Amino acid sequence: MNIELLTVLLIGSLLLLLAFGVPVFVALGSVAIVYSFFLWGTDAFFVIPTQLLSIASSPVFVAVPMFLLMANMLLSSGVADALFETMYSWMGSIRGGLAMGTVLICTVFAAMSGVSGVATISMGLIALPAMLKRKYDKKMALGCIAAGGVLGIVIPPSVEMVLYAQFCNESVGGMFAGGIIPGILCSALYVTYIGIRSAIQPQMGPAMPPEERVSLNQKIIDLKSVILPLLLVVAVLGSIYSGAATATEAASIGALGSFVCAAVYRHLNWKVVNDALRNTFKLFGLCVFIGGSAIIFNSVYTALGGQNLASELVSTLPINPWAILIFMQITLFLLGMVMDDYAVIMLVAPIYAPIVKTLGFDTLWWGVLFILNMQVAYLTPPYGFNLFYLRSIAPQSVTMDDIYRSILPFVGLQVLGLLTCMIFPQLILWLPSVLVTK
Repeated sequence: MNIELLTVLLIGSLLLLLAFGVPVFVALGSVAIVYSFFLWGTDAFFVIPTQLLSIASSPVFVAVPMFLLMANMLLSSGVADALFETMYSWMGSIRGGLAMGTVLICTVFAAMSGVSGVATISMGLIALPAMLKRKYDKKMALGCIAAGGVLGIVIPPSVEMVLYAQFCNESVGGMFAGGIIPGILCSALYVTYIGIRSAIQPQMGPAMPPEERVSLNQKIIDLKSVILPLLLVVAVLGSIYSGAATATEAASIGALGSFVCAAVYRHLNWKVVNDALRNTFKLFGLCVFIGGSAIIFNSVYTALGGQNLASELVSTLPINPWAILIFMQITLFLLGMVMDDYAVIMLVAPIYAPIVKTLGFDTLWWGVLFILNMQVAYLTPPYGFNLFYLRSIAPQSVTMDDIYRSILPFVGLQVLGLLTCMIFPQLILWLPSVLVTK
C-alpha cells in the first residue's frame, strides 16, 4: 500500500472519529494503534512505550507542570487584586481606562504565569464587576478580559511554547524571546482600540466620577504592588537569558516564586496549595493524554514516511512558498476552532515544521507565528477555551451570545498582529538574535 493512500486513510479515519465526537486523545491514539498493528503486527507495540518514555523523561517536558503550578498558585495569590487597585487609581479617570488597565494587568500576568486561564479568571472575578458597575458597555468589558487573557499564550513563559519547542526541536529560550515583541504588539493593539473606541463612543467606557479619584501621592504609593510581579518575571526570564538556569530550572524558580507571592499577600494556606496542586494535575494530565496520543500518531506517520512525503510534495509544487505558508496558517486557524490548542501543537507542528524548513523560511519565526495562531484559537468558537472560562465566572445577565459578540473586534486585532509579524519577521527574530546565543 503506497504512502499517499495510507495518508488519506490515516487522516480520514482521524477526522471521522472527531466528527462523531470522540475525544481527541482517544481518536489519535486508537487510529495510530490500529494502523500500526495492521501494518507491522504486534512488534509495533514495543516501539510505542519507548516513544512515550523518551518524551516523558525529557527535561523540557518537566517544565510544563512547574509552569502550570506557578499559574495556579498565582490565581489565588492576591497579586491580581493588588494590581487592579493600582490600575484603578492610575487609569480609572480616563475614558476606557479600566478596560485598558485590565489589558495591561493581563499582560503582566502573561509574563508571570505562562497560561491563559489565570488572567482571564482573575480579571473576570475582579475587573468585570467593577466595569459593569460603572456602566461600561458589556461587550467592551467582556472582550478586553477575554483578549487580554490569551496573551499568556504568546508572552513568555508560555506553556504552549514549551510544548512546541519540545515537539519541533526548537530552542525554548529562542521561542520565549521571539514571543515578547508580538505579545506586546497585541497588547498595544488592544489598548489602542479601546482608547479610540471609548473616545468616539464615551458610553463604551465611561471615566470614573471625580469623587472616586485619588491623589498623585496615593497613586505613587499604590505602585508598590507592581514590584513583586516584576521581580517574579525577572527571576524566571532573567535566569534563562543570563544562562543561570535552564527552562526547566526557571520553571521551578517561578513555581517557588508563586508560593512567595501567596505568602506575601497572606493567601498561602493548605486549601490554596491543595487547589493549586489539583488543578495542576488536571491540566498536566490533559496535556499528557493528548501528548502521548499525538506522539504515537506522529510516530506511526513518520515511520510510514509521511513527513518526507509532505516535504517532497511541497518542494515540487509550482506554487509560491508564501501561498503555502498562508494556506498552512488558514488550516491552523480552522483546526483551532474545533480542537484543543495542545492537540493542534502536538499533532500538526511536527508535520509543518519540516515543510517550513523546506520552503526556506526561518523555523523559529514560524514557531512564534504558530503560537500566535493558537492565541486566536483560544478566542474563536466553538472550542475557544477563554470563552468558556469567562462564561463560568460571568454574572447570569451575561449570555454566550454577549461573549461571542464581544470578541469579534479583538479577534480581528489578533489577526492584524499575526499578519504584521508575518510581513515584518524581525519583530520576532530580533530579540532572539540579541538574547539567545546560537
